[in-house]
Amino acid sequence: MKYLYRIYQIVIALPVIIILTAITAIVTIIGCTLGGGRFWGYYPPVIWSRLVLKVLFIPVKVVGREHLSPGRSYVFTANHQGSFDIFLIFGHLGRQFKWMMKQQLRRIPLVGYACAKSGQIFIDNRGHANILRSYDRARRTLRGGMSLVVFPEGTRTYDGTVGRFKRGAYLLADELQLAVVPVTIIGSYQLMPRTSKYYWVHRRPLTLVIHEPVEPLTQGQDNVERMMKESREAIVSSLPQ
Repeated sequence: MKYLYRIYQIVIALPVIIILTAITAIVTIIGCTLGGGRFWGYYPPVIWSRLVLKVLFIPVKVVGREHLSPGRSYVFTANHQGSFDIFLIFGHLGRQFKWMMKQQLRRIPLVGYACAKSGQIFIDNRGHANILRSYDRARRTLRGGMSLVVFPEGTRTYDGTVGRFKRGAYLLADELQLAVVPVTIIGSYQLMPRTSKYYWVHRRPLTLVIHEPVEPLTQGQDNVERMMKESREAIVSSLPQ
């Protein structure tokens, strides 16, 4: 069965996913150029993400959507297990949001341009002024119920464990007095480990656990440290031992 699935990946799934990605990027670019970026920057990628997971026969379970209030902006922070985290969150979080992503992703042909046109926020670490401009864009984004999704580890895990969190997302949440929503991703590392020599997909179920929001109680350094600590503990609490 494993080898049949690998043949399926090469012969059917990969060409279909490439075509779906190209179509989604083009539709997003055209739609956002003509206007209505809030719609075209969100719904086409949602459909794309769900189709990719279905094409690969990957089951998905979502827990905890009841913790979210309609029309409210949040800063979602998730553990970064692998490449399929994007499909899982985009396809199944069920909220309008923008990504905070590495500047290097802007270089991906077609996809990088679609991300830029749809208002995703690229973090440019090349100097303090560039970092400030990136966070200014994030501040302007977090209005009218729009949320932000961040991987505070900054990169995918090498061994499945949760790494050290960076403070940027929590500083932003503290400044704007927004709740941080911890999100646990389960199964993405086993599905395609970062350390794999070959990029085979190992069919595994994916689970998205949306925890209760961590509300800002004060403002300042202590609040940042508390939100970062509580959100990390919540994320780790749902991971298999």
